[in-house]
Amino acid sequence: MSNLFTRIKNTIAADVHEILDEKEQKNPIALLNQYLRECEKEVEKVRKLVERQYLLKEEFTREHNEARQLADKRKYQVDIAAKAGETELMNFAIEEQTHYEERAQRLKLSLEQATSNLYDLEKKYEEMKHKLKDMHIKRMELMGRENMTRANHRMNQMLDGNSYTDKIDSRFDEMDRYLDRLEHQANSQYHRNTIDSRIAQLEKEIKNAESRSVSQ
Repeated sequence: MSNLFTRIKNTIAADVHEILDEKEQKNPIALLNQYLRECEKEVEKVRKLVERQYLLKEEFTREHNEARQLADKRKYQVDIAAKAGETELMNFAIEEQTHYEERAQRLKLSLEQATSNLYDLEKKYEEMKHKLKDMHIKRMELMGRENMTRANHRMNQMLDGNSYTDKIDSRFDEMDRYLDRLEHQANSQYHRNTIDSRIAQLEKEIKNAESRSVSQ
């Protein structure tokens, strides 16, 4: 069963890597963003481990202080029992004192180890944060370069590309022809209206003149 899960895991991992390779070829910035998100998750996990280690150190400190206090308390009680001649009570207090002193010594070593581990974790955690910050800055630099490259490419297409400028020039020529047609149609309509009005006026004047001639 474990072999089956291993094969499935390897197959899925291979598919994921293939997809990531394709994405990298298409858009490396997108892949970088995905990688940074994964790094941020890892940094967050380490942050939680640092917090747990810090709490563990505090717990070791409390336990060590408690064991040390109880050992000192039993030591004082040994002296009191010895002075009172209570041998049995004195022996019990000695056993307790020994037990607490051994516990305190053990906790002291654990506390020292926990403190050392915490220092190492904090150091590595800070290094991870610096590394992540550097990667974010690097991403910003790459995005800036990508943006400038895209902008220059588009501007060069417009300024230097013959096909692009030819296309725009053809649109302007088409617009000029369209406006010429409109002007021609407007002028033709104006002249037609002017001729019709002038002929009608002349026709009216001729009829008036004929009417006057008949009446005379």
